[in-house]
Amino acid sequence: MDFRYIGKSGLRVSSICMGTMTFGSTTSKEEAFKIMDKACENGINFFDTAEIYPVPPKAETAGITESWVGEWLKTKPRDSIILATKVAGAASGWFVPPIRHGLTAIDSFHIKRAVEGSLKKLDTDYIDLYQMHWPDTIVPIEESLRAFDDLVKEGKVRYIGTSNDSAYGLTKANEASKYNKLARFESIQNNFSLLNPRFLDELATVCRRENISLLPYSPIGGGVLSGKYNGGFFPTDARFTAYKNNRSVRVQAMASRFVNDKTLGATAKYMALAKEYGISPVTLAVAYSKHFDFVASTIIGARVLNQLDDSLKAFSFKIDDELMKKIEEIQKEILYPMG
Repeated sequence: MDFRYIGKSGLRVSSICMGTMTFGSTTSKEEAFKIMDKACENGINFFDTAEIYPVPPKAETAGITESWVGEWLKTKPRDSIILATKVAGAASGWFVPPIRHGLTAIDSFHIKRAVEGSLKKLDTDYIDLYQMHWPDTIVPIEESLRAFDDLVKEGKVRYIGTSNDSAYGLTKANEASKYNKLARFESIQNNFSLLNPRFLDELATVCRRENISLLPYSPIGGGVLSGKYNGGFFPTDARFTAYKNNRSVRVQAMASRFVNDKTLGATAKYMALAKEYGISPVTLAVAYSKHFDFVASTIIGARVLNQLDDSLKAFSFKIDDELMKKIEEIQKEILYPMG
C-alpha cells in the first residue's frame, strides 16, 4: 500500500482518497456506507467531505453528507481515519452557497461557525484537515489564516488546506503564514486530470518548491473519462445529464465544461490507450492523477459500489516513461479540453 505525507504535516494518507460529494443526492445512505466500507477495506484511510455537500448544493440537503460520514465514522477507530472537510467559500463570487443565508465569507466569524457545525455533524472532536473550499477575494488572507490558526491551537483542527486556488493565491497565503507565524496551507485541492492538466503550468512549481501537496479532485473528469458519454448521447442516470437539464445556468455551464467536443475527442484517445495497456480508462485516469511527486492523494468518487473497482486498481498500476510520453502526445494534440 502506498502512503504519502500531506505537505509538511503529520498526516500520512493513502495515495487514493474517498470523496463523498454525491452522498445524499445521487447516492443513498445504504450505498454510501457500502462504498466507504469497501474503500476502507481496500486500504483507503483518507476521506474528504464538505459542509455544503452533497452536490449540486441545495439548502434542503446541505450537511447531509457530513452527517452520514460522521455516522459511518463511529464504526471505525477515530484515529485510524484521516478526515478532511471544508468551509464554504465566499458568496461574493461565482456562487452563493445555500447556507448561512447566503452570506458566507472566509472571515473569522464564518470559519468558526462552520467548523462548529462540521464537528457537530461529523460527531467528532477534531478534523484532521480543514480546507477553504474556494478563496475569498474580499477578506484579507491574513484574517482568514488567523482564524484557521486559532482552530489549530484549540485542537479542533490538526492542519489546514485550500482548494480551487491559484498560484498567486497559494503563494500569497504561504508568505502571509511565514511572516505572521501562522498555520499554513499544507494542501491544495484543485481539479487535475488527463482532461485538465493546467495544474502543471504554474501551481506544480509552487507545490514542489514549498512542499505543499496537491489533492486532485475529479481525476476521471466527473465520469467523462470512463467513456460513458462517448456513445453519442447523455446516459439517463449520469451526473452531467442531470446538470445539463438543471435550471441553474452555473450548473449547466459546468456540464458543458466537462462534456464537449474536445473532452470527448480526448477521451476516445485515452480509451484506446487504456485498451492498449489492458486496463480500464478509469484506472488509467486515476493512476495519472496520483503519478506526480507533488500529489499526496487523489480524490475518487463513486455513485454506486461497483464504480469503485476500476479506481482501486490504480493502487497497483504505475505509469512508466513510455506511457507518459503517449499521454503527453495526446495532451499536445488536444490542448486543455476543459478550457
